[in-house]
Amino acid sequence: MTILVVDDSVEHLEMTTAVLQDNGFCRIMQAQDERTAIHHLQQATLDGKCAIDLVLIDAEIAASADFNFCRRKRDIDEWRNIPIVVLAQLAFWDEETAYRSFIAGVDDMVFKPACRPELLARILSSLTLKKERDLRHLREEELQTELAQRRIIETRLQYLVTHDDLTGLGNIRRLEQALELAIIQAHVQQRCGVLLYVDLDQFKVINNLEGHAAGDRLLVMIANQLRRLVRSEDVLVRISSDEYAILMEDISEQEAVELAESIRRALDEIQFTCDGRTYHVGASIGISVIRPDEKITASETLARADQACYVAKTHGRNLIHLFDREDEEMRIHRRSAHWVPIVRRALANNGFRLLFQPVLNLANNRVEHYEALIRLVDERGQMVSPGAFIPIAERMGLIHEIDRWVVNRALTILAELPPDHNHLSLHINLSGHAFQDPELFALAREKAATSEINVNRIVFEITETAAISNFEQTRGMVIQLRNLGYRFALDDFGAGFNSFNYIKHFPVDYLKIDGAFIVNLVNDSTDQSLVKSMIDIAHCLNIKTVAEFVEDQETLDLLRSYGVDYGQGYFIGKPAGLLGSVQIVKDLDVT
Repeated sequence: MTILVVDDSVEHLEMTTAVLQDNGFCRIMQAQDERTAIHHLQQATLDGKCAIDLVLIDAEIAASADFNFCRRKRDIDEWRNIPIVVLAQLAFWDEETAYRSFIAGVDDMVFKPACRPELLARILSSLTLKKERDLRHLREEELQTELAQRRIIETRLQYLVTHDDLTGLGNIRRLEQALELAIIQAHVQQRCGVLLYVDLDQFKVINNLEGHAAGDRLLVMIANQLRRLVRSEDVLVRISSDEYAILMEDISEQEAVELAESIRRALDEIQFTCDGRTYHVGASIGISVIRPDEKITASETLARADQACYVAKTHGRNLIHLFDREDEEMRIHRRSAHWVPIVRRALANNGFRLLFQPVLNLANNRVEHYEALIRLVDERGQMVSPGAFIPIAERMGLIHEIDRWVVNRALTILAELPPDHNHLSLHINLSGHAFQDPELFALAREKAATSEINVNRIVFEITETAAISNFEQTRGMVIQLRNLGYRFALDDFGAGFNSFNYIKHFPVDYLKIDGAFIVNLVNDSTDQSLVKSMIDIAHCLNIKTVAEFVEDQETLDLLRSYGVDYGQGYFIGKPAGLLGSVQIVKDLDVT
């Protein structure tokens, strides 16, 4: 601890210093007048702190000029907490002087000649007071700092409630608030408002190839460009990762379309450069009009703009599109919203059924194969054809579960057949996405290893279109499944333009000729020539042929004369809940 002793008497100054040193205080500063004392305090002050912990001062110096030293010390922040102990003659004491001294900042008073124990006790007490004052001051500073930080955080949070942290634009909450007000204004002022939904077309490519830092830089660049393009009164926000929205009030539909097109062109001209590589950006823009005579909510307006943007993307990207209820894409969305919960419920509650259509061996006129056809049982107990729900299941990511259900169910049915039906085989339709599902192969491998039936009785069917779309992956999976014992049929053969080229390299056991070539086979010589060539090619490759859509005896006889191996169609047999003579679907009245 450092003590400053102030006394104009050298004798008293040395005596006080000696007493302090004898009791372990080694850091002592001396001054014989107020000016020197102030100088010591100034010299000891650095970075907002003073190294002096206590001032012992003669009463006459302390009281001079109406306690000027005490008042100066009290008025300076760095010195305010330093205690002052006055050394005074007994004659100095009176109530008025004592009152004035304590008002000026004196903390204690010791009368001369001070006995050593009393002086030390007062000094220790004052030093303890100094520590307490320092601790209190430190805590006050900490509290003030914490309070300031909290205020900064609160202000920051209030800002982030309605703003995007990266670009500084408004966020979705800000847009919702502005939309609600804009809808009210449109009704009151009888003027249209417009919401533009801007979705960058190539952001994910850039973000994945160049990293998130580059992606963030691009988003800021787009935000700044949009700031320059929109009007000062418009509300510009960033909705999500690469999506922005612009709310414009008091604007006609035509004006909004023209502005949207100018924005699209400006974004289309942006060239984003990263490490010497240049990317084109571009954007699709959906337009939703807020009409004065239409009751609509903020969320519906945003949904319409989003849907219009989706249509722009499906039509080729880098386009603008005005929302229209009759858009085909919107009808698909509505169908999806209807069917997705139904499909999920059917998957959860075993709401699917398999029907079986016979496939006739034209050589011996016996039914040796059946094609398993999936149906969905709705809430009324009616069976729904796959055309109603399979396309939606493919779009919504449910098709893999359906594929696995069909395979598992078909194998279970074969295992339940009596021994005299061991000659029957089942054809199972797989979706075009089936071979992108690793769980399906795992299921087929497990069944091949554990099932009591011969998996050679299972014929997986995949359409030619699906096979060609991802030829190498599909071919590899087909080879693996055939190695397990399963057989394969290429369905809808002839529908693609490269049929003959691909069939040479595709390892299948059966080729199912597309029904479009069969339905008018009797009357169309071109179809007859094509079907003959398909049969010749298949037999040359040691592949058996199946003709679909056989609807009459004349067509059946003609196919038999061409050498087709199997026929399938309503003339031969309709899909039913019976497999051979065994009823499989016992809980439905299916005939």
